[in-house]
Amino acid sequence: MVEQFDPLSESFAENPYPAYAALRALPEPFYYAPEDTWLLSKVADVEAAALDKTMLRTLDEMLDEDARKAQQRKMNWHDMPYHERFVQWNMLESEGDVHDRLRSLVSREFTPGMIRKQREAIQAFVDQILDSLMDRSEIDFIQDFAAHIPGHIIGHILGVPDEDCPQLGVWSEDVVRFFNVGCDDNDKRIAEQATKDFYFYLLELLELRENAPQDDVLTKLLQCKNTGEMTEDELIATSMLILMAGHGSTIDVLGSGMHCLLKYPDQHQKLRHDPELIKLAVQEMFRFESPLPYFHRFASEDTEVGGKKFQAGTRFGLLYGAANRDPARFAQPDTFDVTRKPNRHVAFGGGTHFCLGNHLARLDMEVIFTTLNQRFGDIQSVDEHPPYKRGLSVRGPESLRIHWKAA
Repeated sequence: MVEQFDPLSESFAENPYPAYAALRALPEPFYYAPEDTWLLSKVADVEAAALDKTMLRTLDEMLDEDARKAQQRKMNWHDMPYHERFVQWNMLESEGDVHDRLRSLVSREFTPGMIRKQREAIQAFVDQILDSLMDRSEIDFIQDFAAHIPGHIIGHILGVPDEDCPQLGVWSEDVVRFFNVGCDDNDKRIAEQATKDFYFYLLELLELRENAPQDDVLTKLLQCKNTGEMTEDELIATSMLILMAGHGSTIDVLGSGMHCLLKYPDQHQKLRHDPELIKLAVQEMFRFESPLPYFHRFASEDTEVGGKKFQAGTRFGLLYGAANRDPARFAQPDTFDVTRKPNRHVAFGGGTHFCLGNHLARLDMEVIFTTLNQRFGDIQSVDEHPPYKRGLSVRGPESLRIHWKAA
């Protein structure tokens, strides 16, 4: 099984968990040659690496210019001026004092209290989308519903006009897909163009906010730029990151969460009969089908991981999707259980790069699935095996056709 590890295959997309189990059974981390990366699959190893401050998202600050350029060429991230300026470098791809400064500025707007204030707006938009679909007995849950949600909600919080949110969703998808394994020069071209278009759009929006401030995150970040707390490039990169980070992953977990409820109708009935289970159910959706199953780290110094010694500069792949099915932590890990408690999963990462949008993602899910259960008494899957996206860094259905009937 391990010798045939192929995250781009159809079989892996359909069900990656036997491959993850085979990786966890190995005595040491697995070397994945196509990405020159050592894969960590045990929850203890993944969690330790995520929390280790010597494990960095980037080694740029430790490299001279020639070494940094060589690293870019190795990853095929060279010859991308806009992507390099605003995507290859941002809050997520920074460390130390710079990361701490930017995260401190942004986190003010993503506290649990600030996010709770968005519930009414989220509810209104979800109802609006569902109202437009009520006369249809069959829909593609991904394309007709889920794909419209996160971009609009995140855009609303940032300060993007409603009519522009769909386009920003397209740009986000085009940029983010270049992070997946197997990306080619065409993906590279698309990602660079999307980043360029994104940049010039945000410049125009910032000029509008300069002349007419609003009660939104973009205005508050602009104020940080004007007081010297961040540069204009940092402002642009941070705005892009906010819009991109939760877009595709939220669509994916909405789709896989819905698919779980359809595959395990007994669990769906438990949730219908006891809506108070929604918070536990959402946590289980993130554990059972982690939407961001892979994240990388670099060792900034010689280290030992999983019983094996590694040199500084080694690239590690943290397989959150594998760790969240590890029987060392979770009883019956391959069972979807909306009552699971405790549920100390690692779907949101850990350490200094713990997902800043986790409160918003969970609130989105709570509102959406509660509303679906209230408004629809019967939801059934059309396809027994809906197609899932291929790749190591994504997990979610490409499409999910459903029948539904209003309650």
